[in-house]
Amino acid sequence: MITIQNLKKTFVKDGNRIEVIKGLDLDIAKGEKLAIVGVSGAGKSTLIHILGTLDRPTDGHILYDGVDVFRWHEKELATFRNRKIGFVFQFHNLLPEFTGLENTMMPALINGVSHSNAMKRAKDLLSEVGLADRMTHKPGELSGGEQQRVAVARALIMEPEVILADEPTGNLDSETGKKVEDILIQLNKTRKITLVVVTHNKSLADHMTRIIGLQDGRIHHVV
Repeated sequence: MITIQNLKKTFVKDGNRIEVIKGLDLDIAKGEKLAIVGVSGAGKSTLIHILGTLDRPTDGHILYDGVDVFRWHEKELATFRNRKIGFVFQFHNLLPEFTGLENTMMPALINGVSHSNAMKRAKDLLSEVGLADRMTHKPGELSGGEQQRVAVARALIMEPEVILADEPTGNLDSETGKKVEDILIQLNKTRKITLVVVTHNKSLADHMTRIIGLQDGRIHHVV
């Protein structure tokens, strides 16, 4: 489903060029569960941001179903990203002034889905992740685990083909993290969503189909 070819990413800091991704090649199959692991600074988050088209590569290609998405203009890329990719971040990135239900609805409303349809989808998803009785609460009234489950529901609202999760359990205690882990794995199983996870959580990584180890911007090992 996803093909990464000779991917490179270079940043310039204080006049110095810093190579973060150095000629990376990788294929990700449809419906696969892939973990990306490695020490801080290995390039994991940079890779997942480029995979999610939140950042552009310096060189190389990323093909989704054979299409090189970075040949598109920003507007086309944004439309693709909003409809095909769901994101789950370590710190939830929820809007504090809105309820869990409203946060979940937001991507659908931005994409022109009617309010009633967006609300129905959001309620169904929040129920699916165990928040049927908490959806009218704002993020400040929810625990860390509940906020992360809202983030998972929000990531699913547009029925994406890919979920990209950057340390989804990294800010949670082990018990709460296990609940989020179980939800992600179950969604992959029931919805056949391709799941790519950056994680330091060994339990979560061990439940993936493959584990890719990054070191200094290159693939160091594959399990």
